[in-house]
Amino acid sequence: MLGIIGAMDVEIQSVKEKITSKTATKIAGIDFVCGFIENVMVCAAQCSPGKVNAALCAQAMLDNFDIDAVINIGVGCSLNENVVIKNVVIATDVCEYDIDITALGEPLGFINGLNTIKIKTDAQLSEKLARAAINYGEKIHRGTIASGDTFIADTALKEKLARQFGAICGEMEGGAIGHVCAANGVPFAVLRSISDGGDEKSQLDYPTFKKIAADISTAIIVEYIKTEQNQYTLF
Repeated sequence: MLGIIGAMDVEIQSVKEKITSKTATKIAGIDFVCGFIENVMVCAAQCSPGKVNAALCAQAMLDNFDIDAVINIGVGCSLNENVVIKNVVIATDVCEYDIDITALGEPLGFINGLNTIKIKTDAQLSEKLARAAINYGEKIHRGTIASGDTFIADTALKEKLARQFGAICGEMEGGAIGHVCAANGVPFAVLRSISDGGDEKSQLDYPTFKKIAADISTAIIVEYIKTEQNQYTLF
């Protein structure tokens, strides 16, 4: 079964609406909707924004459903001048930029337990998502997506994340979902459609473009599922 997680209603509701023969299960306040899209069994959930919410959702999904892989979809901000609004970013890896134990001698973003800063996404899953995005006609970028419990709307923070982590996109969930998936040995991928520039104009751009960006990520997921309908266990 393919797990699909989005943070906000605008990011995941259209996916849920495409699910047929659906059943809904509420766990820890999160509705997990399972059924079929294009004959592929899926489980979709809205985690709500933020790393703790995302991790809670991901672990509950893995604990309660027969999940083969997880894809985190939604919107994000650009951290690179070549990545512009409505472009698509598919993560090669993710990081959690606000983990800070530098006082204990570890580098910024170091994740105890996994003992790394960057968590690699599943190469095959990410490549297939990239192909689906290209087939759908979208401009894509591959690179690091940085996650933290901050809506990025500050040029100084944007530049720091690009410099410190080489990140090209910022958001609030992918790193935590990747953390949970890596700890459980489950393949994962993160797809983001750019809604804003991560700078002082973000508060204006984000409300304007978030629905458009979210629709793009949903369309790519459906395109991906169409090509994978024979690859997942259907029963």
